[in-house]
Amino acid sequence: MFRVVLYQPEIPPNTGNIIRLCANTGCSLHLVQPLGFELDDARLKRAGLDYHEFASVRLHASWEELQETLGRPRVVAFSTRCSASHADFSYAPGDLLLFGPETRGLPRDILDLLPPSSCLRVPMLPGQRSLNLSNAVAVVVYEAWRQQGFAGAEKG
Repeated sequence: MFRVVLYQPEIPPNTGNIIRLCANTGCSLHLVQPLGFELDDARLKRAGLDYHEFASVRLHASWEELQETLGRPRVVAFSTRCSASHADFSYAPGDLLLFGPETRGLPRDILDLLPPSSCLRVPMLPGQRSLNLSNAVAVVVYEAWRQQGFAGAEKG
Protein backbone atom coordinates (compact mmCIF):
# COMPACT_ATOMS: atom_id res chain seq x y z
CA MET A 1 0.00 0.00 0.00
CA PHE A 2 1.03 3.63 0.29
CA ARG A 3 3.38 5.19 2.79
CA VAL A 4 2.23 8.45 4.36
CA VAL A 5 5.06 10.69 5.55
CA LEU A 6 4.50 13.60 7.91
CA TYR A 7 7.52 15.87 7.85
CA GLN A 8 7.89 17.52 11.25
CA PRO A 9 4.19 17.42 12.24
CA GLU A 10 3.20 19.90 14.92
CA ILE A 11 -0.36 19.19 16.05
CA PRO A 12 -0.98 15.92 17.93
CA PRO A 13 -4.69 15.46 17.07
CA ASN A 14 -3.90 15.70 13.35
CA THR A 15 -1.31 12.94 13.67
CA GLY A 16 -3.74 10.89 15.77
CA ASN A 17 -6.40 11.21 13.06
CA ILE A 18 -3.85 10.17 10.44
CA ILE A 19 -2.87 7.12 12.53
CA ARG A 20 -6.53 6.09 12.48
CA LEU A 21 -6.73 6.75 8.72
CA CYS A 22 -3.64 4.61 8.10
CA ALA A 23 -4.99 1.78 10.25
CA ASN A 24 -8.20 1.78 8.20
CA THR A 25 -6.58 2.00 4.76
CA GLY A 26 -3.50 -0.21 5.15
CA CYS A 27 -1.03 2.65 4.75
CA SER A 28 2.06 2.86 6.87
CA LEU A 29 2.84 6.14 8.62
CA HIS A 30 6.32 7.64 8.85
CA LEU A 31 7.02 10.61 11.11
CA VAL A 32 10.10 12.74 10.44
CA GLN A 33 11.55 14.50 13.48
CA PRO A 34 11.51 16.88 15.14
CA LEU A 35 7.90 16.47 16.15
CA GLY A 36 5.92 19.28 17.75
CA PHE A 37 4.73 16.88 20.47
CA GLU A 38 5.66 13.72 22.32
CA LEU A 39 4.41 10.37 21.03
CA ASP A 40 2.72 9.72 24.37
CA ASP A 41 0.72 12.99 24.13
CA ALA A 42 -2.84 12.38 25.36
CA ARG A 43 -4.29 14.43 22.47
CA LEU A 44 -2.52 12.18 19.94
CA LYS A 45 -3.85 9.06 21.64
CA ARG A 46 -7.37 10.45 21.98
CA ALA A 47 -7.59 11.39 18.28
CA GLY A 48 -6.27 7.97 17.24
CA LEU A 49 -8.64 6.20 19.64
CA ASP A 50 -7.74 2.53 19.88
CA TYR A 51 -6.33 2.33 16.33
CA HIS A 52 -2.68 2.79 17.32
CA GLU A 53 -2.20 -0.96 17.63
CA PHE A 54 -3.52 -1.48 14.07
CA ALA A 55 -1.27 1.10 12.41
CA SER A 56 2.33 0.75 11.34
CA VAL A 57 4.04 3.91 12.62
CA ARG A 58 7.77 4.56 12.30
CA LEU A 59 9.80 7.46 13.60
CA HIS A 60 12.73 8.83 11.57
CA ALA A 61 15.43 11.17 12.85
CA SER A 62 15.63 13.12 9.56
CA TRP A 63 14.49 13.26 5.95
CA GLU A 64 17.80 11.72 4.88
CA GLU A 65 17.46 8.84 7.34
CA LEU A 66 13.93 8.12 6.12
CA GLN A 67 15.14 7.93 2.50
CA GLU A 68 18.05 5.67 3.41
CA THR A 69 15.79 3.38 5.44
CA LEU A 70 13.11 3.13 2.74
CA GLY A 71 15.47 2.79 -0.22
CA ARG A 72 14.62 6.03 -1.98
CA PRO A 73 11.12 5.21 -3.26
CA ARG A 74 9.09 7.53 -5.49
CA VAL A 75 8.09 10.59 -3.46
CA VAL A 76 4.89 12.50 -4.15
CA ALA A 77 4.82 15.80 -2.26
CA PHE A 78 1.73 17.85 -1.41
CA SER A 79 1.94 21.59 -0.99
CA THR A 80 -0.09 24.72 -1.64
CA ARG A 81 3.02 25.89 -3.55
CA CYS A 82 2.39 23.26 -6.24
CA SER A 83 -0.04 23.66 -9.12
CA ALA A 84 -0.95 20.17 -10.43
CA SER A 85 -4.00 18.51 -8.87
CA HIS A 86 -3.67 15.39 -6.73
CA ALA A 87 -6.51 13.87 -8.77
CA ASP A 88 -4.56 14.04 -12.04
CA PHE A 89 -1.66 11.90 -10.79
CA SER A 90 -1.25 8.14 -11.27
CA TYR A 91 -0.34 6.67 -7.90
CA ALA A 92 1.38 3.32 -7.42
CA PRO A 93 1.58 1.08 -4.36
CA GLY A 94 4.72 1.91 -2.38
CA ASP A 95 4.60 5.63 -3.20
CA LEU A 96 5.67 7.95 -0.40
CA LEU A 97 2.95 10.55 0.12
CA LEU A 98 4.77 13.48 1.72
CA PHE A 99 3.08 16.24 3.74
CA GLY A 100 4.67 19.15 5.59
CA PRO A 101 4.09 20.70 8.99
CA GLU A 102 0.78 22.41 9.62
CA THR A 103 2.03 25.97 10.10
CA ARG A 104 4.60 26.23 7.31
CA GLY A 105 4.25 23.35 4.85
CA LEU A 106 7.12 21.51 3.20
CA PRO A 107 10.36 23.47 3.02
CA ARG A 108 11.50 24.68 -0.39
CA ASP A 109 14.76 22.67 -0.16
CA ILE A 110 12.80 19.40 -0.04
CA LEU A 111 10.40 20.44 -2.81
CA ASP A 112 13.40 21.41 -4.97
CA LEU A 113 14.75 17.84 -4.70
CA LEU A 114 11.67 16.43 -6.42
CA PRO A 115 10.65 16.49 -10.07
CA PRO A 116 7.93 19.09 -10.68
CA SER A 117 5.56 16.30 -11.79
CA SER A 118 5.72 14.87 -8.23
CA CYS A 119 4.62 18.10 -6.57
CA LEU A 120 0.83 18.23 -6.19
CA ARG A 121 -1.89 20.15 -4.42
CA VAL A 122 -5.43 19.47 -3.28
CA PRO A 123 -7.70 21.97 -5.09
CA MET A 124 -9.37 24.67 -3.03
CA LEU A 125 -11.37 27.78 -3.74
CA PRO A 126 -9.33 30.89 -4.63
CA GLY A 127 -8.07 32.91 -1.68
CA GLN A 128 -8.00 30.01 0.78
CA ARG A 129 -4.71 29.16 2.52
CA SER A 130 -4.85 25.44 3.26
CA LEU A 131 -6.82 22.42 4.38
CA ASN A 132 -6.43 20.79 7.76
CA LEU A 133 -3.51 18.34 7.49
CA SER A 134 -5.49 15.25 8.43
CA ASN A 135 -8.21 16.17 5.92
CA ALA A 136 -5.67 16.71 3.13
CA VAL A 137 -4.01 13.36 3.87
CA ALA A 138 -7.42 11.62 3.81
CA VAL A 139 -8.35 13.19 0.46
CA VAL A 140 -5.06 12.07 -1.09
CA VAL A 141 -4.99 8.57 0.43
CA TYR A 142 -8.51 7.82 -0.72
CA GLU A 143 -7.81 9.06 -4.26
CA ALA A 144 -4.64 6.97 -4.45
CA TRP A 145 -6.45 3.94 -3.03
CA ARG A 146 -9.43 4.47 -5.37
CA GLN A 147 -7.02 4.29 -8.30
CA GLN A 148 -5.97 0.85 -7.01
CA GLY A 149 -9.60 -0.32 -6.92
CA PHE A 150 -9.61 -0.11 -3.12
CA ALA A 151 -7.39 -3.19 -3.07
CA GLY A 152 -7.79 -5.18 0.15
CA ALA A 153 -10.92 -3.33 1.26
CA GLU A 154 -13.89 -5.11 2.72
CA LYS A 155 -16.56 -5.54 0.05
CA GLY A 156 -20.20 -4.93 0.82
